[in-house]
Amino acid sequence: MATHRRAQRPGERVSVRDHLPPEAQLFFAHDRAWCLRQAREVGTACAELIEQMLTDRILERLRAAQGVLRMRDTYGAERLEAACARALLHASPFYRTVKIILAGGYDRQPLSVAEFGHVHAPGARFVRSAQLLFDPDAPRH
Repeated sequence: MATHRRAQRPGERVSVRDHLPPEAQLFFAHDRAWCLRQAREVGTACAELIEQMLTDRILERLRAAQGVLRMRDTYGAERLEAACARALLHASPFYRTVKIILAGGYDRQPLSVAEFGHVHAPGARFVRSAQLLFDPDAPRH
């Protein structure tokens, strides 16, 4: 049995972390600062991607950031860093983007879109860089 302070506003939750289930305690232990430290250990691209994910305080992406960092267990730090770099190149700092890059093995392909003018993905008809999409005068390679 435990007592808690009284909530001040309707809908406000008041709990003691020690009383939460183990998985909830782990979630709260892996806060923003923890995610940023772990991302810096992976590399600069991963750190930048996680930082971008966590900058919008209105749309909390803490769980997504934790998910990206968990991919290191499956794919390794080197592949995760390459996938984060590719996601940043395409201005798509999202969990789903990193997951698709790693699952498809796209992290192992050359990184520079400028060399090719566009990116080919198996099963996709057209995948172009933003420059080609929005700038009709951009040089086509």
